[in-house]
Parts: sequence; C-alpha cells; structure tokens
Amino acid sequence: MKYILGVLLAFFMAYLIMPMLMKLAIKIGFTDKPTKRKQHRAPIPLCGGVGMYIAFFSIYFLLRVQRFDFQLAVFIASTLILGIGLVDDHYKSVGKEFPIYPRFAVQILAAFIVYKNGVVFTGFDNPFTNTYIFLPEWLQLILTITWIFGVTTVINWSDGMDGLAGGISLVSCFTFFFAAIILGQEWSALTCCVLGGAILGFLKFNKHPAQIFMGDSGANLIGFLLSIIALDGAFKSTTVMSLFIPILALAVPIFDNLFVIYKRFREGKPVYQADRSQMHFRLKERGMSTNQVVSYIILISLVCSLTSIVLLLLKR
Repeated sequence: MKYILGVLLAFFMAYLIMPMLMKLAIKIGFTDKPTKRKQHRAPIPLCGGVGMYIAFFSIYFLLRVQRFDFQLAVFIASTLILGIGLVDDHYKSVGKEFPIYPRFAVQILAAFIVYKNGVVFTGFDNPFTNTYIFLPEWLQLILTITWIFGVTTVINWSDGMDGLAGGISLVSCFTFFFAAIILGQEWSALTCCVLGGAILGFLKFNKHPAQIFMGDSGANLIGFLLSIIALDGAFKSTTVMSLFIPILALAVPIFDNLFVIYKRFREGKPVYQADRSQMHFRLKERGMSTNQVVSYIILISLVCSLTSIVLLLLKR
C-alpha cells in the first residue's frame, strides 16, 4: 500500500500544480521559443522540472523514505541541480546560451555532496571466490562522480521530443522498482514509486503535442535522481548481475549518446554543441512521426529493462 500511495500522491501533486506553473511561466516569459532546431508552433512553458521537483520532494519527505540526514543531502544536491538548470533554461528563454563550465561545476558539486553522504559505488562481488572486492577510495570517488554526471547528462540530451525523456525515465524508474523488490530494498522501491508518480503527473501535459517542457532543469533533475537510486540500490547489491540492471535500464540514452559523443568528436565538433545526431532526430528524418519515434524508443527501453529483470531473476 505504501508503494501505491507513493505513486498516487506524487502523481496528483504533480498533476495539480503543473497548470498553475504553466500559467506563471507564460506570464513571466519563461518559455521555450520555436527555432530551426525546435519546431514547436508556439512558446512552451519550461517549468516541468519545477513541478516534478515539488511533487517528488513533498512526498519523499512526507513518507520518510530514508533517514532524514540522507534525505536532506539528496534534497540539497537536487536543489543545486534544479537551480543551475533553471538558470540555463532562463538563458534559453531569452535566446542566449549559458556557459558549460558553471553547469559542469555545480553538477560535480552536487554529485560530491551525495557521495559524502554514502551514495558510493564501493565495489563488486567476485563470482569466482564469492568475496566482495572493495575498490580504492579514490577509484570509488571517480566512478561515483562519473556515473552521476553521466546519467544526468544523457537524460538531458535525450529530451528532444514530446514525452521522450519522461517516458524513458519512467521505464527506468519502474525497472529499478522491480529490481529493488527482488533485492529486498524497500526504501529504494519507494523512492522509485515517488519519482515515477511525479514523472507520470508531468507526462500528462508533456505528451505530443506538449503543453509543457521539463527543460534542462527537469531533465537534469530526473537523471540525477535516477543515478542516485541506481547507486544506492542495484549497485549496492552483492550480485554481479545486479550491476547490469542500471546499465540496461538506461541502455537507450547511454549508448545513443555515446554514439553522439563519438560522432561529434570524429567530426571535430565540441561535444556539448547541440545538433540533430540523437536517435530520435535520425528516426524523425527517416519519416517517422513524433509519436512513432517516442513509442519505438520507449519499446526498446522496455525490452532492455525486461531483459535486466529476467537476468536478475535467473541468477537469484
């Protein structure tokens, strides 16, 4: 019942506050204007991230998902992620580009905050000797920061079509939920439910044609929270197979954006220079509609996610 309550409360919280945030965003001009790369017909409010942030943390604290000091650290770090994303979104709303380095610095700082509060990739179980291999502390830090920063970035880069980043994130979220149930991690399962509910409330207004965008603030926030759930959930299990769950659950954005990075690097372009290299743009150029592209990519995500769950069950 607590899981169902977490989903429903977060969903209704997001569903109820989104229209109010949309009106406010339009009033103050906090919108994404059409460009050659962004072909929506009218300015779209960029406040979806704020709505999900309010919905998630309201229920996250209400249900006391984890100990308070840990929740507070996640809240502070997530607020930094949301805040720098909102600054980035504001620059876009006035037709400017926000520099990369402040975003990079804040994301690293946020990752370090949760690292210092126990969200750490400590090591893995050796299947041949049945002993746990603890990695050196410096390597734990590098791998943890890299994972958090990487997932935050790939979810952001996947936010290129109505309902796409939210749909992929929702699939990943509930994959982590089922994995947490199998692994007996009730706190991780409940966190997934709350985040999933908040994303569902947002998607009601983000399906094509979208009435609202999550913005960089929302995409970064979701990626950041998913990375934490994975590190403090499946990555902390002693089974080797559990290490593949987060990678398979996020396979589409991870491998698609690795391809994008390789392509930009090969062509001598800056890695962070926005273009139309992502899978959703390539499929769109082949004649698929927005709904077809989103459905196709989410279907691939579902297959990868179900594969990870089946593999976990077989190895239990």
